[in-house]
Amino acid sequence: MENKINTNSKADAVKTVKENKSLTGFTLPIYNSEGAEVDTVKLDATVFDGAVNTNSLHQAIEGYRANQRKGLASTKTRGEVRGGGKKPWKQKGTGRARVGSTRSPLWRHGGVVFGPHPRDFSYVVPQKIKAAALKTSLNLRLNENGVTVLDDFKLQDSKTKSAVKVLSNLKLFASKEKKVKKVLFLTNKLDSKLKIALKNISFLTVDLASDCHAYEVMNNQRVLITKAGLADLTKRLK
Repeated sequence: MENKINTNSKADAVKTVKENKSLTGFTLPIYNSEGAEVDTVKLDATVFDGAVNTNSLHQAIEGYRANQRKGLASTKTRGEVRGGGKKPWKQKGTGRARVGSTRSPLWRHGGVVFGPHPRDFSYVVPQKIKAAALKTSLNLRLNENGVTVLDDFKLQDSKTKSAVKVLSNLKLFASKEKKVKKVLFLTNKLDSKLKIALKNISFLTVDLASDCHAYEVMNNQRVLITKAGLADLTKRLK
């Protein structure tokens, strides 16, 4: 979770989305597992309206990344370091600087002054800000032609090879590409067969449409969503 997402790098896309009023009532093709277009779907204008709220997007992503931090960094003060109970030498008469413990922060193997201690970095981001951020991220991906709608992810078996073939049919993966684009797959439900087939694909992130968030969308270049998943996502954000 250490990847940094620069929301400012999307400035051109944001400007285009704001100026492009044709996104209202936007229509996307629906593909099957073979990559053939079988239907179309008209996106809900209340969700996919082209509105961009970079402030909400920034707050939601920063909040998510902060909540992922474990906060386990820890150091010991001079009182916590083992040993050092005996005074190294007498207070006066040696000509050396006075010292009371070998665990002084000035000494090797001594304690640490103002070092990190375990702490909780998490905080609550308001639901309205999360929803606005998710809408913004989806609109940005839509404006970049990065959203693909699938009727249903059907597999005959639970093999990764079969799942990769479906992604290849949808032009989301090509073995000859030097740098494969990351894909976020959203669906309304995941059965055991599909989970097994998708879990070993390194460039694929799998989540339920009811649980996805702005960080996931922005951290992947493409979004693949099933028709049922799109309905759940739209219902959630309306």
